[in-house]
Amino acid sequence: MSTNLSLDPKKRGLGRGLDALFESKEEDYAQIAEDSNSSGLQKKVVGIEQLVPNPAQPRKTFRQEALEELASSLKEYGILQPLLVRPKQGAEELYEIIAGERRWRASQIAQLHEIPVVVRELTDSEALQIGLVENLQREDLNPVEEALGYQKLIEEFGHTQQKVAALVGKSRSQVTNMLRLLGLPQSILNMLENGEITTGHARALIGKENAEDLAKEIRDKDISVREIEELVSNSAVKDSKSSAKPVKDSDTRALEKEISDTLGMLVNINVRNGSHKGNVKISFKSLDQLDFLLHKLSRN
Repeated sequence: MSTNLSLDPKKRGLGRGLDALFESKEEDYAQIAEDSNSSGLQKKVVGIEQLVPNPAQPRKTFRQEALEELASSLKEYGILQPLLVRPKQGAEELYEIIAGERRWRASQIAQLHEIPVVVRELTDSEALQIGLVENLQREDLNPVEEALGYQKLIEEFGHTQQKVAALVGKSRSQVTNMLRLLGLPQSILNMLENGEITTGHARALIGKENAEDLAKEIRDKDISVREIEELVSNSAVKDSKSSAKPVKDSDTRALEKEISDTLGMLVNINVRNGSHKGNVKISFKSLDQLDFLLHKLSRN
């Protein structure tokens, strides 16, 4: 079944935006359901065993401590925000979770037996996009999951960075900076995902040849973001100095001038450090000058 999916919060039904779907007030939710009957939106309560996670769920890490905190809240207040689900293909009375897997997991810890849901027929593409946006609008994704979520929205749905930023309620610069993290080596992304280094640390390592060594040093020595930025900056200055061209001595400069005056062309003499080897570069401005040079060389 194909549906007209819109993520514009100014429109009605599901298209009023994901925030509208997850209002905690019952009367707001009832109005959404009433507005959206024509597109197959349905409110119901289902058994916790009737729900299955979405295999394309962008969130891969669920912190046990956070789940237990949420479970305590659910025991006291119940589930105020219904889960968004769709019928699971080929399985009667089963529903695939599109948004709200954390609440489902916490409900199991809280030993709840039933969960309020919003059921809607969605294509795989629509389900993936909604799941991504819903997760990215929240604050508890780790940096790597967040960056991969932005990347998927761009690559699979053709969104620009500006469009992604609008969908998830973030600035374009934040989306851009998070995407840049994906250029780091996998070992550093693993540290970032596990909380061994911070996003600030990781940003300072982007484009650095010794990034993996620096990341290990950050982890092992508990170096602050400010300290690693200074370390990287000093390293760059040192590399720049070491790669700078050696200063020519006065004899070499004098010889360059003498040959340049004789030929009427610019001459550069470069001698390799610690050796008597090098090269001579003669720059000519016209074919006449080249012909003159060849004549001089062949005559001598």
